[in-house]
Amino acid sequence: MTRGVAILGSTGSIGTQALDVLSHHRDEYRVVALAAGANTELLARQADEFGVPDAMARACADEPGVLAELASLPEADVVLNAVVGFAGLPATLAALGAGKRLALANKESLIAAGPVVAKARAAGGGEIIPVDSEHSAVWQCLRGGRASEVGRIVLTASGGPFRGRTREQLQAVTIADALAHPTWSMGPKITVDSSTLMNKGLEVIEAHELFDVGFDRIDVVVHPQSIVHSMVEFCDGATIAQLSMPDMRLPIALALGAPNRLPRSYGAIDWSTVGHLDFEVPDLTTFPCLALAYEAGRMGGTAPAILSAANEVAVEAFLAGRIAWTGIADVVQEVLSAGAGNADEIDDVLEADRDARERAVGIAAARSTR
Repeated sequence: MTRGVAILGSTGSIGTQALDVLSHHRDEYRVVALAAGANTELLARQADEFGVPDAMARACADEPGVLAELASLPEADVVLNAVVGFAGLPATLAALGAGKRLALANKESLIAAGPVVAKARAAGGGEIIPVDSEHSAVWQCLRGGRASEVGRIVLTASGGPFRGRTREQLQAVTIADALAHPTWSMGPKITVDSSTLMNKGLEVIEAHELFDVGFDRIDVVVHPQSIVHSMVEFCDGATIAQLSMPDMRLPIALALGAPNRLPRSYGAIDWSTVGHLDFEVPDLTTFPCLALAYEAGRMGGTAPAILSAANEVAVEAFLAGRIAWTGIADVVQEVLSAGAGNADEIDDVLEADRDARERAVGIAAARSTR
């Protein structure tokens, strides 16, 4: 019996790689729904290749309700949420509420609305399998021990394109500079987040939500080779790590097939060419976004939602050439400094998101370089 898969964000980096994985397992999986933003030409080609009816291949740039609709389809056993940003929240809630397996690549929905997502998961009986390479690595490492035996989680960061530079050296970096990631091929928003280390900060909050580990037991180390994807240290001092060459198809395939591994190799290591593995402490002076994420995570409530929303606005302003790269952290810090409220219900999160975006737009405009 085949398993039905709905891919939300099918024309993006994760979505296209997921379809590549599924193309090799057509006897086991069938694509039942596709959703994209505005790339309707690619969406149509994908639907034709995988036999998805027109009604189930939807462009949803102007119809956000489509994501929740497709995420709760009875035919979908697995929902891959690869939508970028806070817009992925309705799909996350719908999939979990409908008892689906959620292959989660949209970290912002879990970060912004952790308590609300937890309620939806408990009520609907759905499960989350992380697609981020770091959280997939932790998920795999945790097979080596019980949750009660976990001492700390260590997330690895590539360091992005600006590793080793000072804040002064980064005052005039260009958009092209920020998008030149040394090891991963990702969309522009996530690539900029990687350059500021905000991506790693968001992953710290996500790890807290996924694995129920306190922020004092989640560390970040810079690992420029991007071969060790993360580690778990257990109470007896043993550390288990997951290693592979950078290839997002590996965690995508695992999320589709878990707890089993699909029998096709992605990212296998040629140990004769690795040479060495380096690890460094992140520079929080040059990359303050990571410290801001820890701050928001410890604040709790709507603070992570505020952090995520302000960052989305700031990154958009940078990509549009309106603020400097260093201005991203400045905008986020100013918005976050206003404080946060409770995040018990979805309306709390939505209101915090709207308010943070409005304030971030105003602050970014005041800092405009144009």
